[in-house]
Amino acid sequence: MKVEGKDMRPIWFDEVKKTVQVIDQRFLPHEFIIKDLNSVEDVIFAIKEMVVRGAPLIGATGALGVYVSLVQENNRGADNDYLEAECHRLKDARPTAMNLFWGVDRVRDAVLKEIDYNGRVRAGLSEALEVVEEEAVNCREIGRHGLSIIQDMSRKKGGEAVNILTHCNAGWLACVEYGTATAPIYTAFDRNIDVHVWVDETRPLNQGARLTAWELGKHGINHTVITDNAGGHLMQHGMVDLVMVGTDRTTRAGDVANKIGTYLKALAARDNNIPFYVALPSSTFDWSITDGIKDIPIEDRDPDEIRHVQGLCHGKVQSVLVPPETSPAANPAFDVTPARLVTGFITEKGICNANEADIMALFPEKRMA
Repeated sequence: MKVEGKDMRPIWFDEVKKTVQVIDQRFLPHEFIIKDLNSVEDVIFAIKEMVVRGAPLIGATGALGVYVSLVQENNRGADNDYLEAECHRLKDARPTAMNLFWGVDRVRDAVLKEIDYNGRVRAGLSEALEVVEEEAVNCREIGRHGLSIIQDMSRKKGGEAVNILTHCNAGWLACVEYGTATAPIYTAFDRNIDVHVWVDETRPLNQGARLTAWELGKHGINHTVITDNAGGHLMQHGMVDLVMVGTDRTTRAGDVANKIGTYLKALAARDNNIPFYVALPSSTFDWSITDGIKDIPIEDRDPDEIRHVQGLCHGKVQSVLVPPETSPAANPAFDVTPARLVTGFITEKGICNANEADIMALFPEKRMA
């Protein structure tokens, strides 16, 4: 995607510096900062503290983190126990995002096929960059397949604007290119289909208001930031045509873990007969589980994310305390939307219903997973 006319991704490998670099998303949209990841500690910090966030981007970062473990200062890259320990630390950075485990394990497996150190470094970087490129391609294909949904709605409305509600940030900042939930939106806009996006602010870290609004604006897409609780009201008054969200982990039976508040949007959509789509690459499916409420671990994050709000004040990014200093806070980061509330999945292989039979028909190679 373009930022100020320049092609940008949220993560890349700098060939000159031989360093993994990322956009530090903690400071967007008010400050644009690039951060180097020179050690596994740097990568873990980036994932935990949401320098990078979004399932596909977390997976890409974890994949490149395995390479970083091989070239960081004081590495023992030819030591299998060392490699396994560093990979374990990377996977512990965030418990919910399936792509993290997938990306780390894939690069680790490629590295372990090599015996000598230099071979491992080459294999690690090559495989990690393949992960990055594949996720970009997958998101492009999600956009291609999801376009038909928006096209159909546009035809039903006689070419009037299609109003799409999204929650959190499932755009290119959460992926590598295009995004998941936003990929069909970008594709439709680029095909001159009139679209308008309702952007949930997405408390407590406001990824919608800070990130989705920023990138949609950069692309020229009409959008409006709303409070998290406004979605149901807009649906009741016919102001939402579609809901499109991403996911951090989805079961083979169709239960969806996504940013906290997604479940409530699905309930409101069902009550108002509004299609609710989830966009995801196959790397986000957890093929080993069927019960999302029971089996998907939900990350509890720092309560201070609830207690403080960050924004621009007098030209500086500042954090302010909202509740009384002595009030406790709870901060579950995700909720699970049952498959019965999901209209369909938009994947790199096509669109399917949210049930095990249809998902496995689309991905038959995963039947024995």
